[in-house]
Amino acid sequence: MPDMQQRAVNVFPAGISNGEYGLPEDKIVVMEKAHGCTLWDTAGREYLDFSMAWGSCLVGHARPEVVEAVTAQAAHGSNYAYLNTHVLALAEEIQRISPAAERLRFCASGTEATMYCQRLARAYSSKPKILKFEGAYHGANEAGVTSLFPTKTPAYPAPELTSAGTPAMADYLLVAPYNDLDRARQIITENAGDLAGVIMEPLQRCTAPLPGFLEGIRDICNETGVLLIFDEVVTGFRLAYGGAQEYYGVEPDLIAYGKAMGGGYPIGAFGGRAQIMEWVSEHRIGGDDYVWMASTLGGNPISTAAANAALGVFRREGTYERLHDLGRYLRDGLAKVLMQHQITAQIIGDGPLAQVVFSADPVFDYRSTKKGDSTKGRALMLGLFERGVFLNPMGTKLYLSVAHDEAVCDAMLERFDDTLSAID
Repeated sequence: MPDMQQRAVNVFPAGISNGEYGLPEDKIVVMEKAHGCTLWDTAGREYLDFSMAWGSCLVGHARPEVVEAVTAQAAHGSNYAYLNTHVLALAEEIQRISPAAERLRFCASGTEATMYCQRLARAYSSKPKILKFEGAYHGANEAGVTSLFPTKTPAYPAPELTSAGTPAMADYLLVAPYNDLDRARQIITENAGDLAGVIMEPLQRCTAPLPGFLEGIRDICNETGVLLIFDEVVTGFRLAYGGAQEYYGVEPDLIAYGKAMGGGYPIGAFGGRAQIMEWVSEHRIGGDDYVWMASTLGGNPISTAAANAALGVFRREGTYERLHDLGRYLRDGLAKVLMQHQITAQIIGDGPLAQVVFSADPVFDYRSTKKGDSTKGRALMLGLFERGVFLNPMGTKLYLSVAHDEAVCDAMLERFDDTLSAID
């Protein structure tokens, strides 16, 4: 085993520093640099990046405007753990474009942001339970990893404890099928007395909401007095500058941000209606109407300087038209290659996102996705990885960025074609 691989295996479980990937040990590589949508490992091999740091580098790697902003701030300190000019400007911009974010707080990741939204919902409503949609990922908090990729698929609304060490979720989390408005209405209505909030990815992974689904969930929450939480960690600044709120035209009560907002730097933020967000005010300490919230790295001037620079790129005319065009180009190209191989599969996604599901049936929720041939899906992802397409072989989501273009997509599609020939 090469020295770099052995060193990684000696210090990290499965040889991976930050989780997932699930690569065979002989396939582990160590990355050294990145630019645009290209990565290079320590052996000098070049990769087309279709992970983009799990979507956090929507602006591209080493974007000059971001590098300049971070370099300028680094000379003045990396963290004050306090209010600074960059975080203030960023918060004002989010408030300007996000109807849900009347007030905001910053943290260091999307995981924290979704966690705080759930905590706030429970406190504000004085109810203990949260509902999520099966197969959704809401960060590494306990609710986020429960019923994430269930294999036993229990009867709704019972959750499956996907991760060990999360026993409380059996009592405090309800699960509904995505895109099934009638079932969601039944579960929410029957449990409204204990249900604090519904948390959802408006675009769940790569599965788009059916017409009327988001609007229906909003109406049900209004009728039952249950708070609606949008996890926009992925969709924020990706589907539109105003995120899923703007793209789908549905406004939640609480909202979580992360990933693309930071221009590749660690960041998280959550916001909501002023009367809900007031519960994190430190003037309430000691009262029953106070929710503890603090983050050492939240809103640090490096990450928020990077975020302001990234948002400046996103605001440029034509950015989102371009991202959507490129997403359609990639999805259409994947479908064409599959057709040439006479392979039946579903290509799902929206905006600059795509996913291949090896199934003959339409995909509209977790269980319909699960019907796909996962063995072939895994072989595809490993095959692409071996052919110099960087992605997470444990997942199937492909991320595009501002740095991608049709030529990069064409190069990826050639490798997709070659991989299908090898595994078919």
